[in-house]
Amino acid sequence: MKLYYSPGACALASQIILREANLKFDLVKTDLKTKQTANGDFKKVNPKGYIPVLELDTGEVLTEGAAILQWIADQVPEKNLVPRWGTKERYKALEWLNFIATELHKGISIFFSPEVKDEVRESLLKKLHLRLEVLDQHLRSNTFILGNGFTVADAYAFNILRWTQLLKIDISSYASILRLMETVSTRDSVRAAIAAEGLKG
Repeated sequence: MKLYYSPGACALASQIILREANLKFDLVKTDLKTKQTANGDFKKVNPKGYIPVLELDTGEVLTEGAAILQWIADQVPEKNLVPRWGTKERYKALEWLNFIATELHKGISIFFSPEVKDEVRESLLKKLHLRLEVLDQHLRSNTFILGNGFTVADAYAFNILRWTQLLKIDISSYASILRLMETVSTRDSVRAAIAAEGLKG
């Protein structure tokens, strides 16, 4: 398999889960500005033009982080990286993955845009902090997002929440989120993924 990534971007979660699953894969670095990889035009791989992309051994391509995370986890059900299909717990997992994708991922990544001016920044931050409070409150009574075990939801949240440092978004008041970040950061899969992308821990 091949995982197309850009250092520090949203493919980090997919890489973490691939490592948790002990699946063999190669990393393909992608320049998101030029839409190029070492092999050529990235848009031939994913016409959407963004990562993550997981190219399977069959040549088929999966896109969208939340879908990729579930596919990987479903290859190794014994590792409990996502609840089984058809269970109530799976739909809770989908609920949280959608929350992370639509409220946190989009809510934080917008601050990378130079088009976000000071006059709208405050209102966007206010909305984001409402979402962060929801997660923090949930984590006050849960070690991980889905309960007591590490899952795809934690990898995705960890990936996205790392951006707050780069963007100077203050999350110091969210003790439960910070505890999750610290707990996840100590996993071997996370350390290996961060190192593979050339990032600082």
